[in-house]
Amino acid sequence: MKLMNKVAAITGAGRGIGRAAAERFAREGARVVILEKDEALGREVEDAIIRSGGQARYISLDISEPQAVEAGFARIAEEFGALHVLYNNASVFLGGRDAPVVDLEVEVWRQVLAINLFGLFYCCKHGIPLIIRSGGGSVINTSSSAGLIGIPNCDAYTASKGATIAMTRSMAVEYAPSKVRVNCIAPAAIRTAMVQQSNFSNPSFDETAFLRTTPVRRWGTPEEIANIALFLASDDSSYLNGTIIVADGGITIT
Repeated sequence: MKLMNKVAAITGAGRGIGRAAAERFAREGARVVILEKDEALGREVEDAIIRSGGQARYISLDISEPQAVEAGFARIAEEFGALHVLYNNASVFLGGRDAPVVDLEVEVWRQVLAINLFGLFYCCKHGIPLIIRSGGGSVINTSSSAGLIGIPNCDAYTASKGATIAMTRSMAVEYAPSKVRVNCIAPAAIRTAMVQQSNFSNPSFDETAFLRTTPVRRWGTPEEIANIALFLASDDSSYLNGTIIVADGGITIT
């Protein structure tokens, strides 16, 4: 098993990619910490993992609240005594509300950055010291193809995801001497609840036209991204640091 007895904390683990990663990590022997704001979803994942013979602990956490994040990681330290993997998966995309910068409402800008960027900062600020005290490990951040190429009508989201890539690279340099690797997954066109809610509730969204922008001509699955996260969490990627893995079916190369 690739993560036997490793403690792995995953934000936004109640659904989509986060849930797929939580279940995948548990099957590889990890003690999974489910960090999720929605208690019903978090408990559901916890129960599912335990019923399957894995180890999981749900901790309620809103990553946009700095004091809550500090308390959440203090609880991880108290209950587990270690942290080896931090998967910063939680993100928000407000399709239909995000917009070009001139038309973008300040509150939407704040809401997106509060989770996608400030939440990432808070979790790294309190998670990385615990990983260092545990002897090292892996931090996995979540960007998007939107952080790499110009995409219209979502300037808050693209700003947050571009910043995530920059933070990944700087943290990779800063913490590698302490045996902490920091890498990033940049997915796109993954069919999750967030994508369905944002895109399919938007009357102007054309699924057929969208999939034509993806060379593989299909949606990706949460499980496919979870497999990449497992690779980055495990010793299989022991020489990867500061790497951005683009998992978008080829969108960014067209």
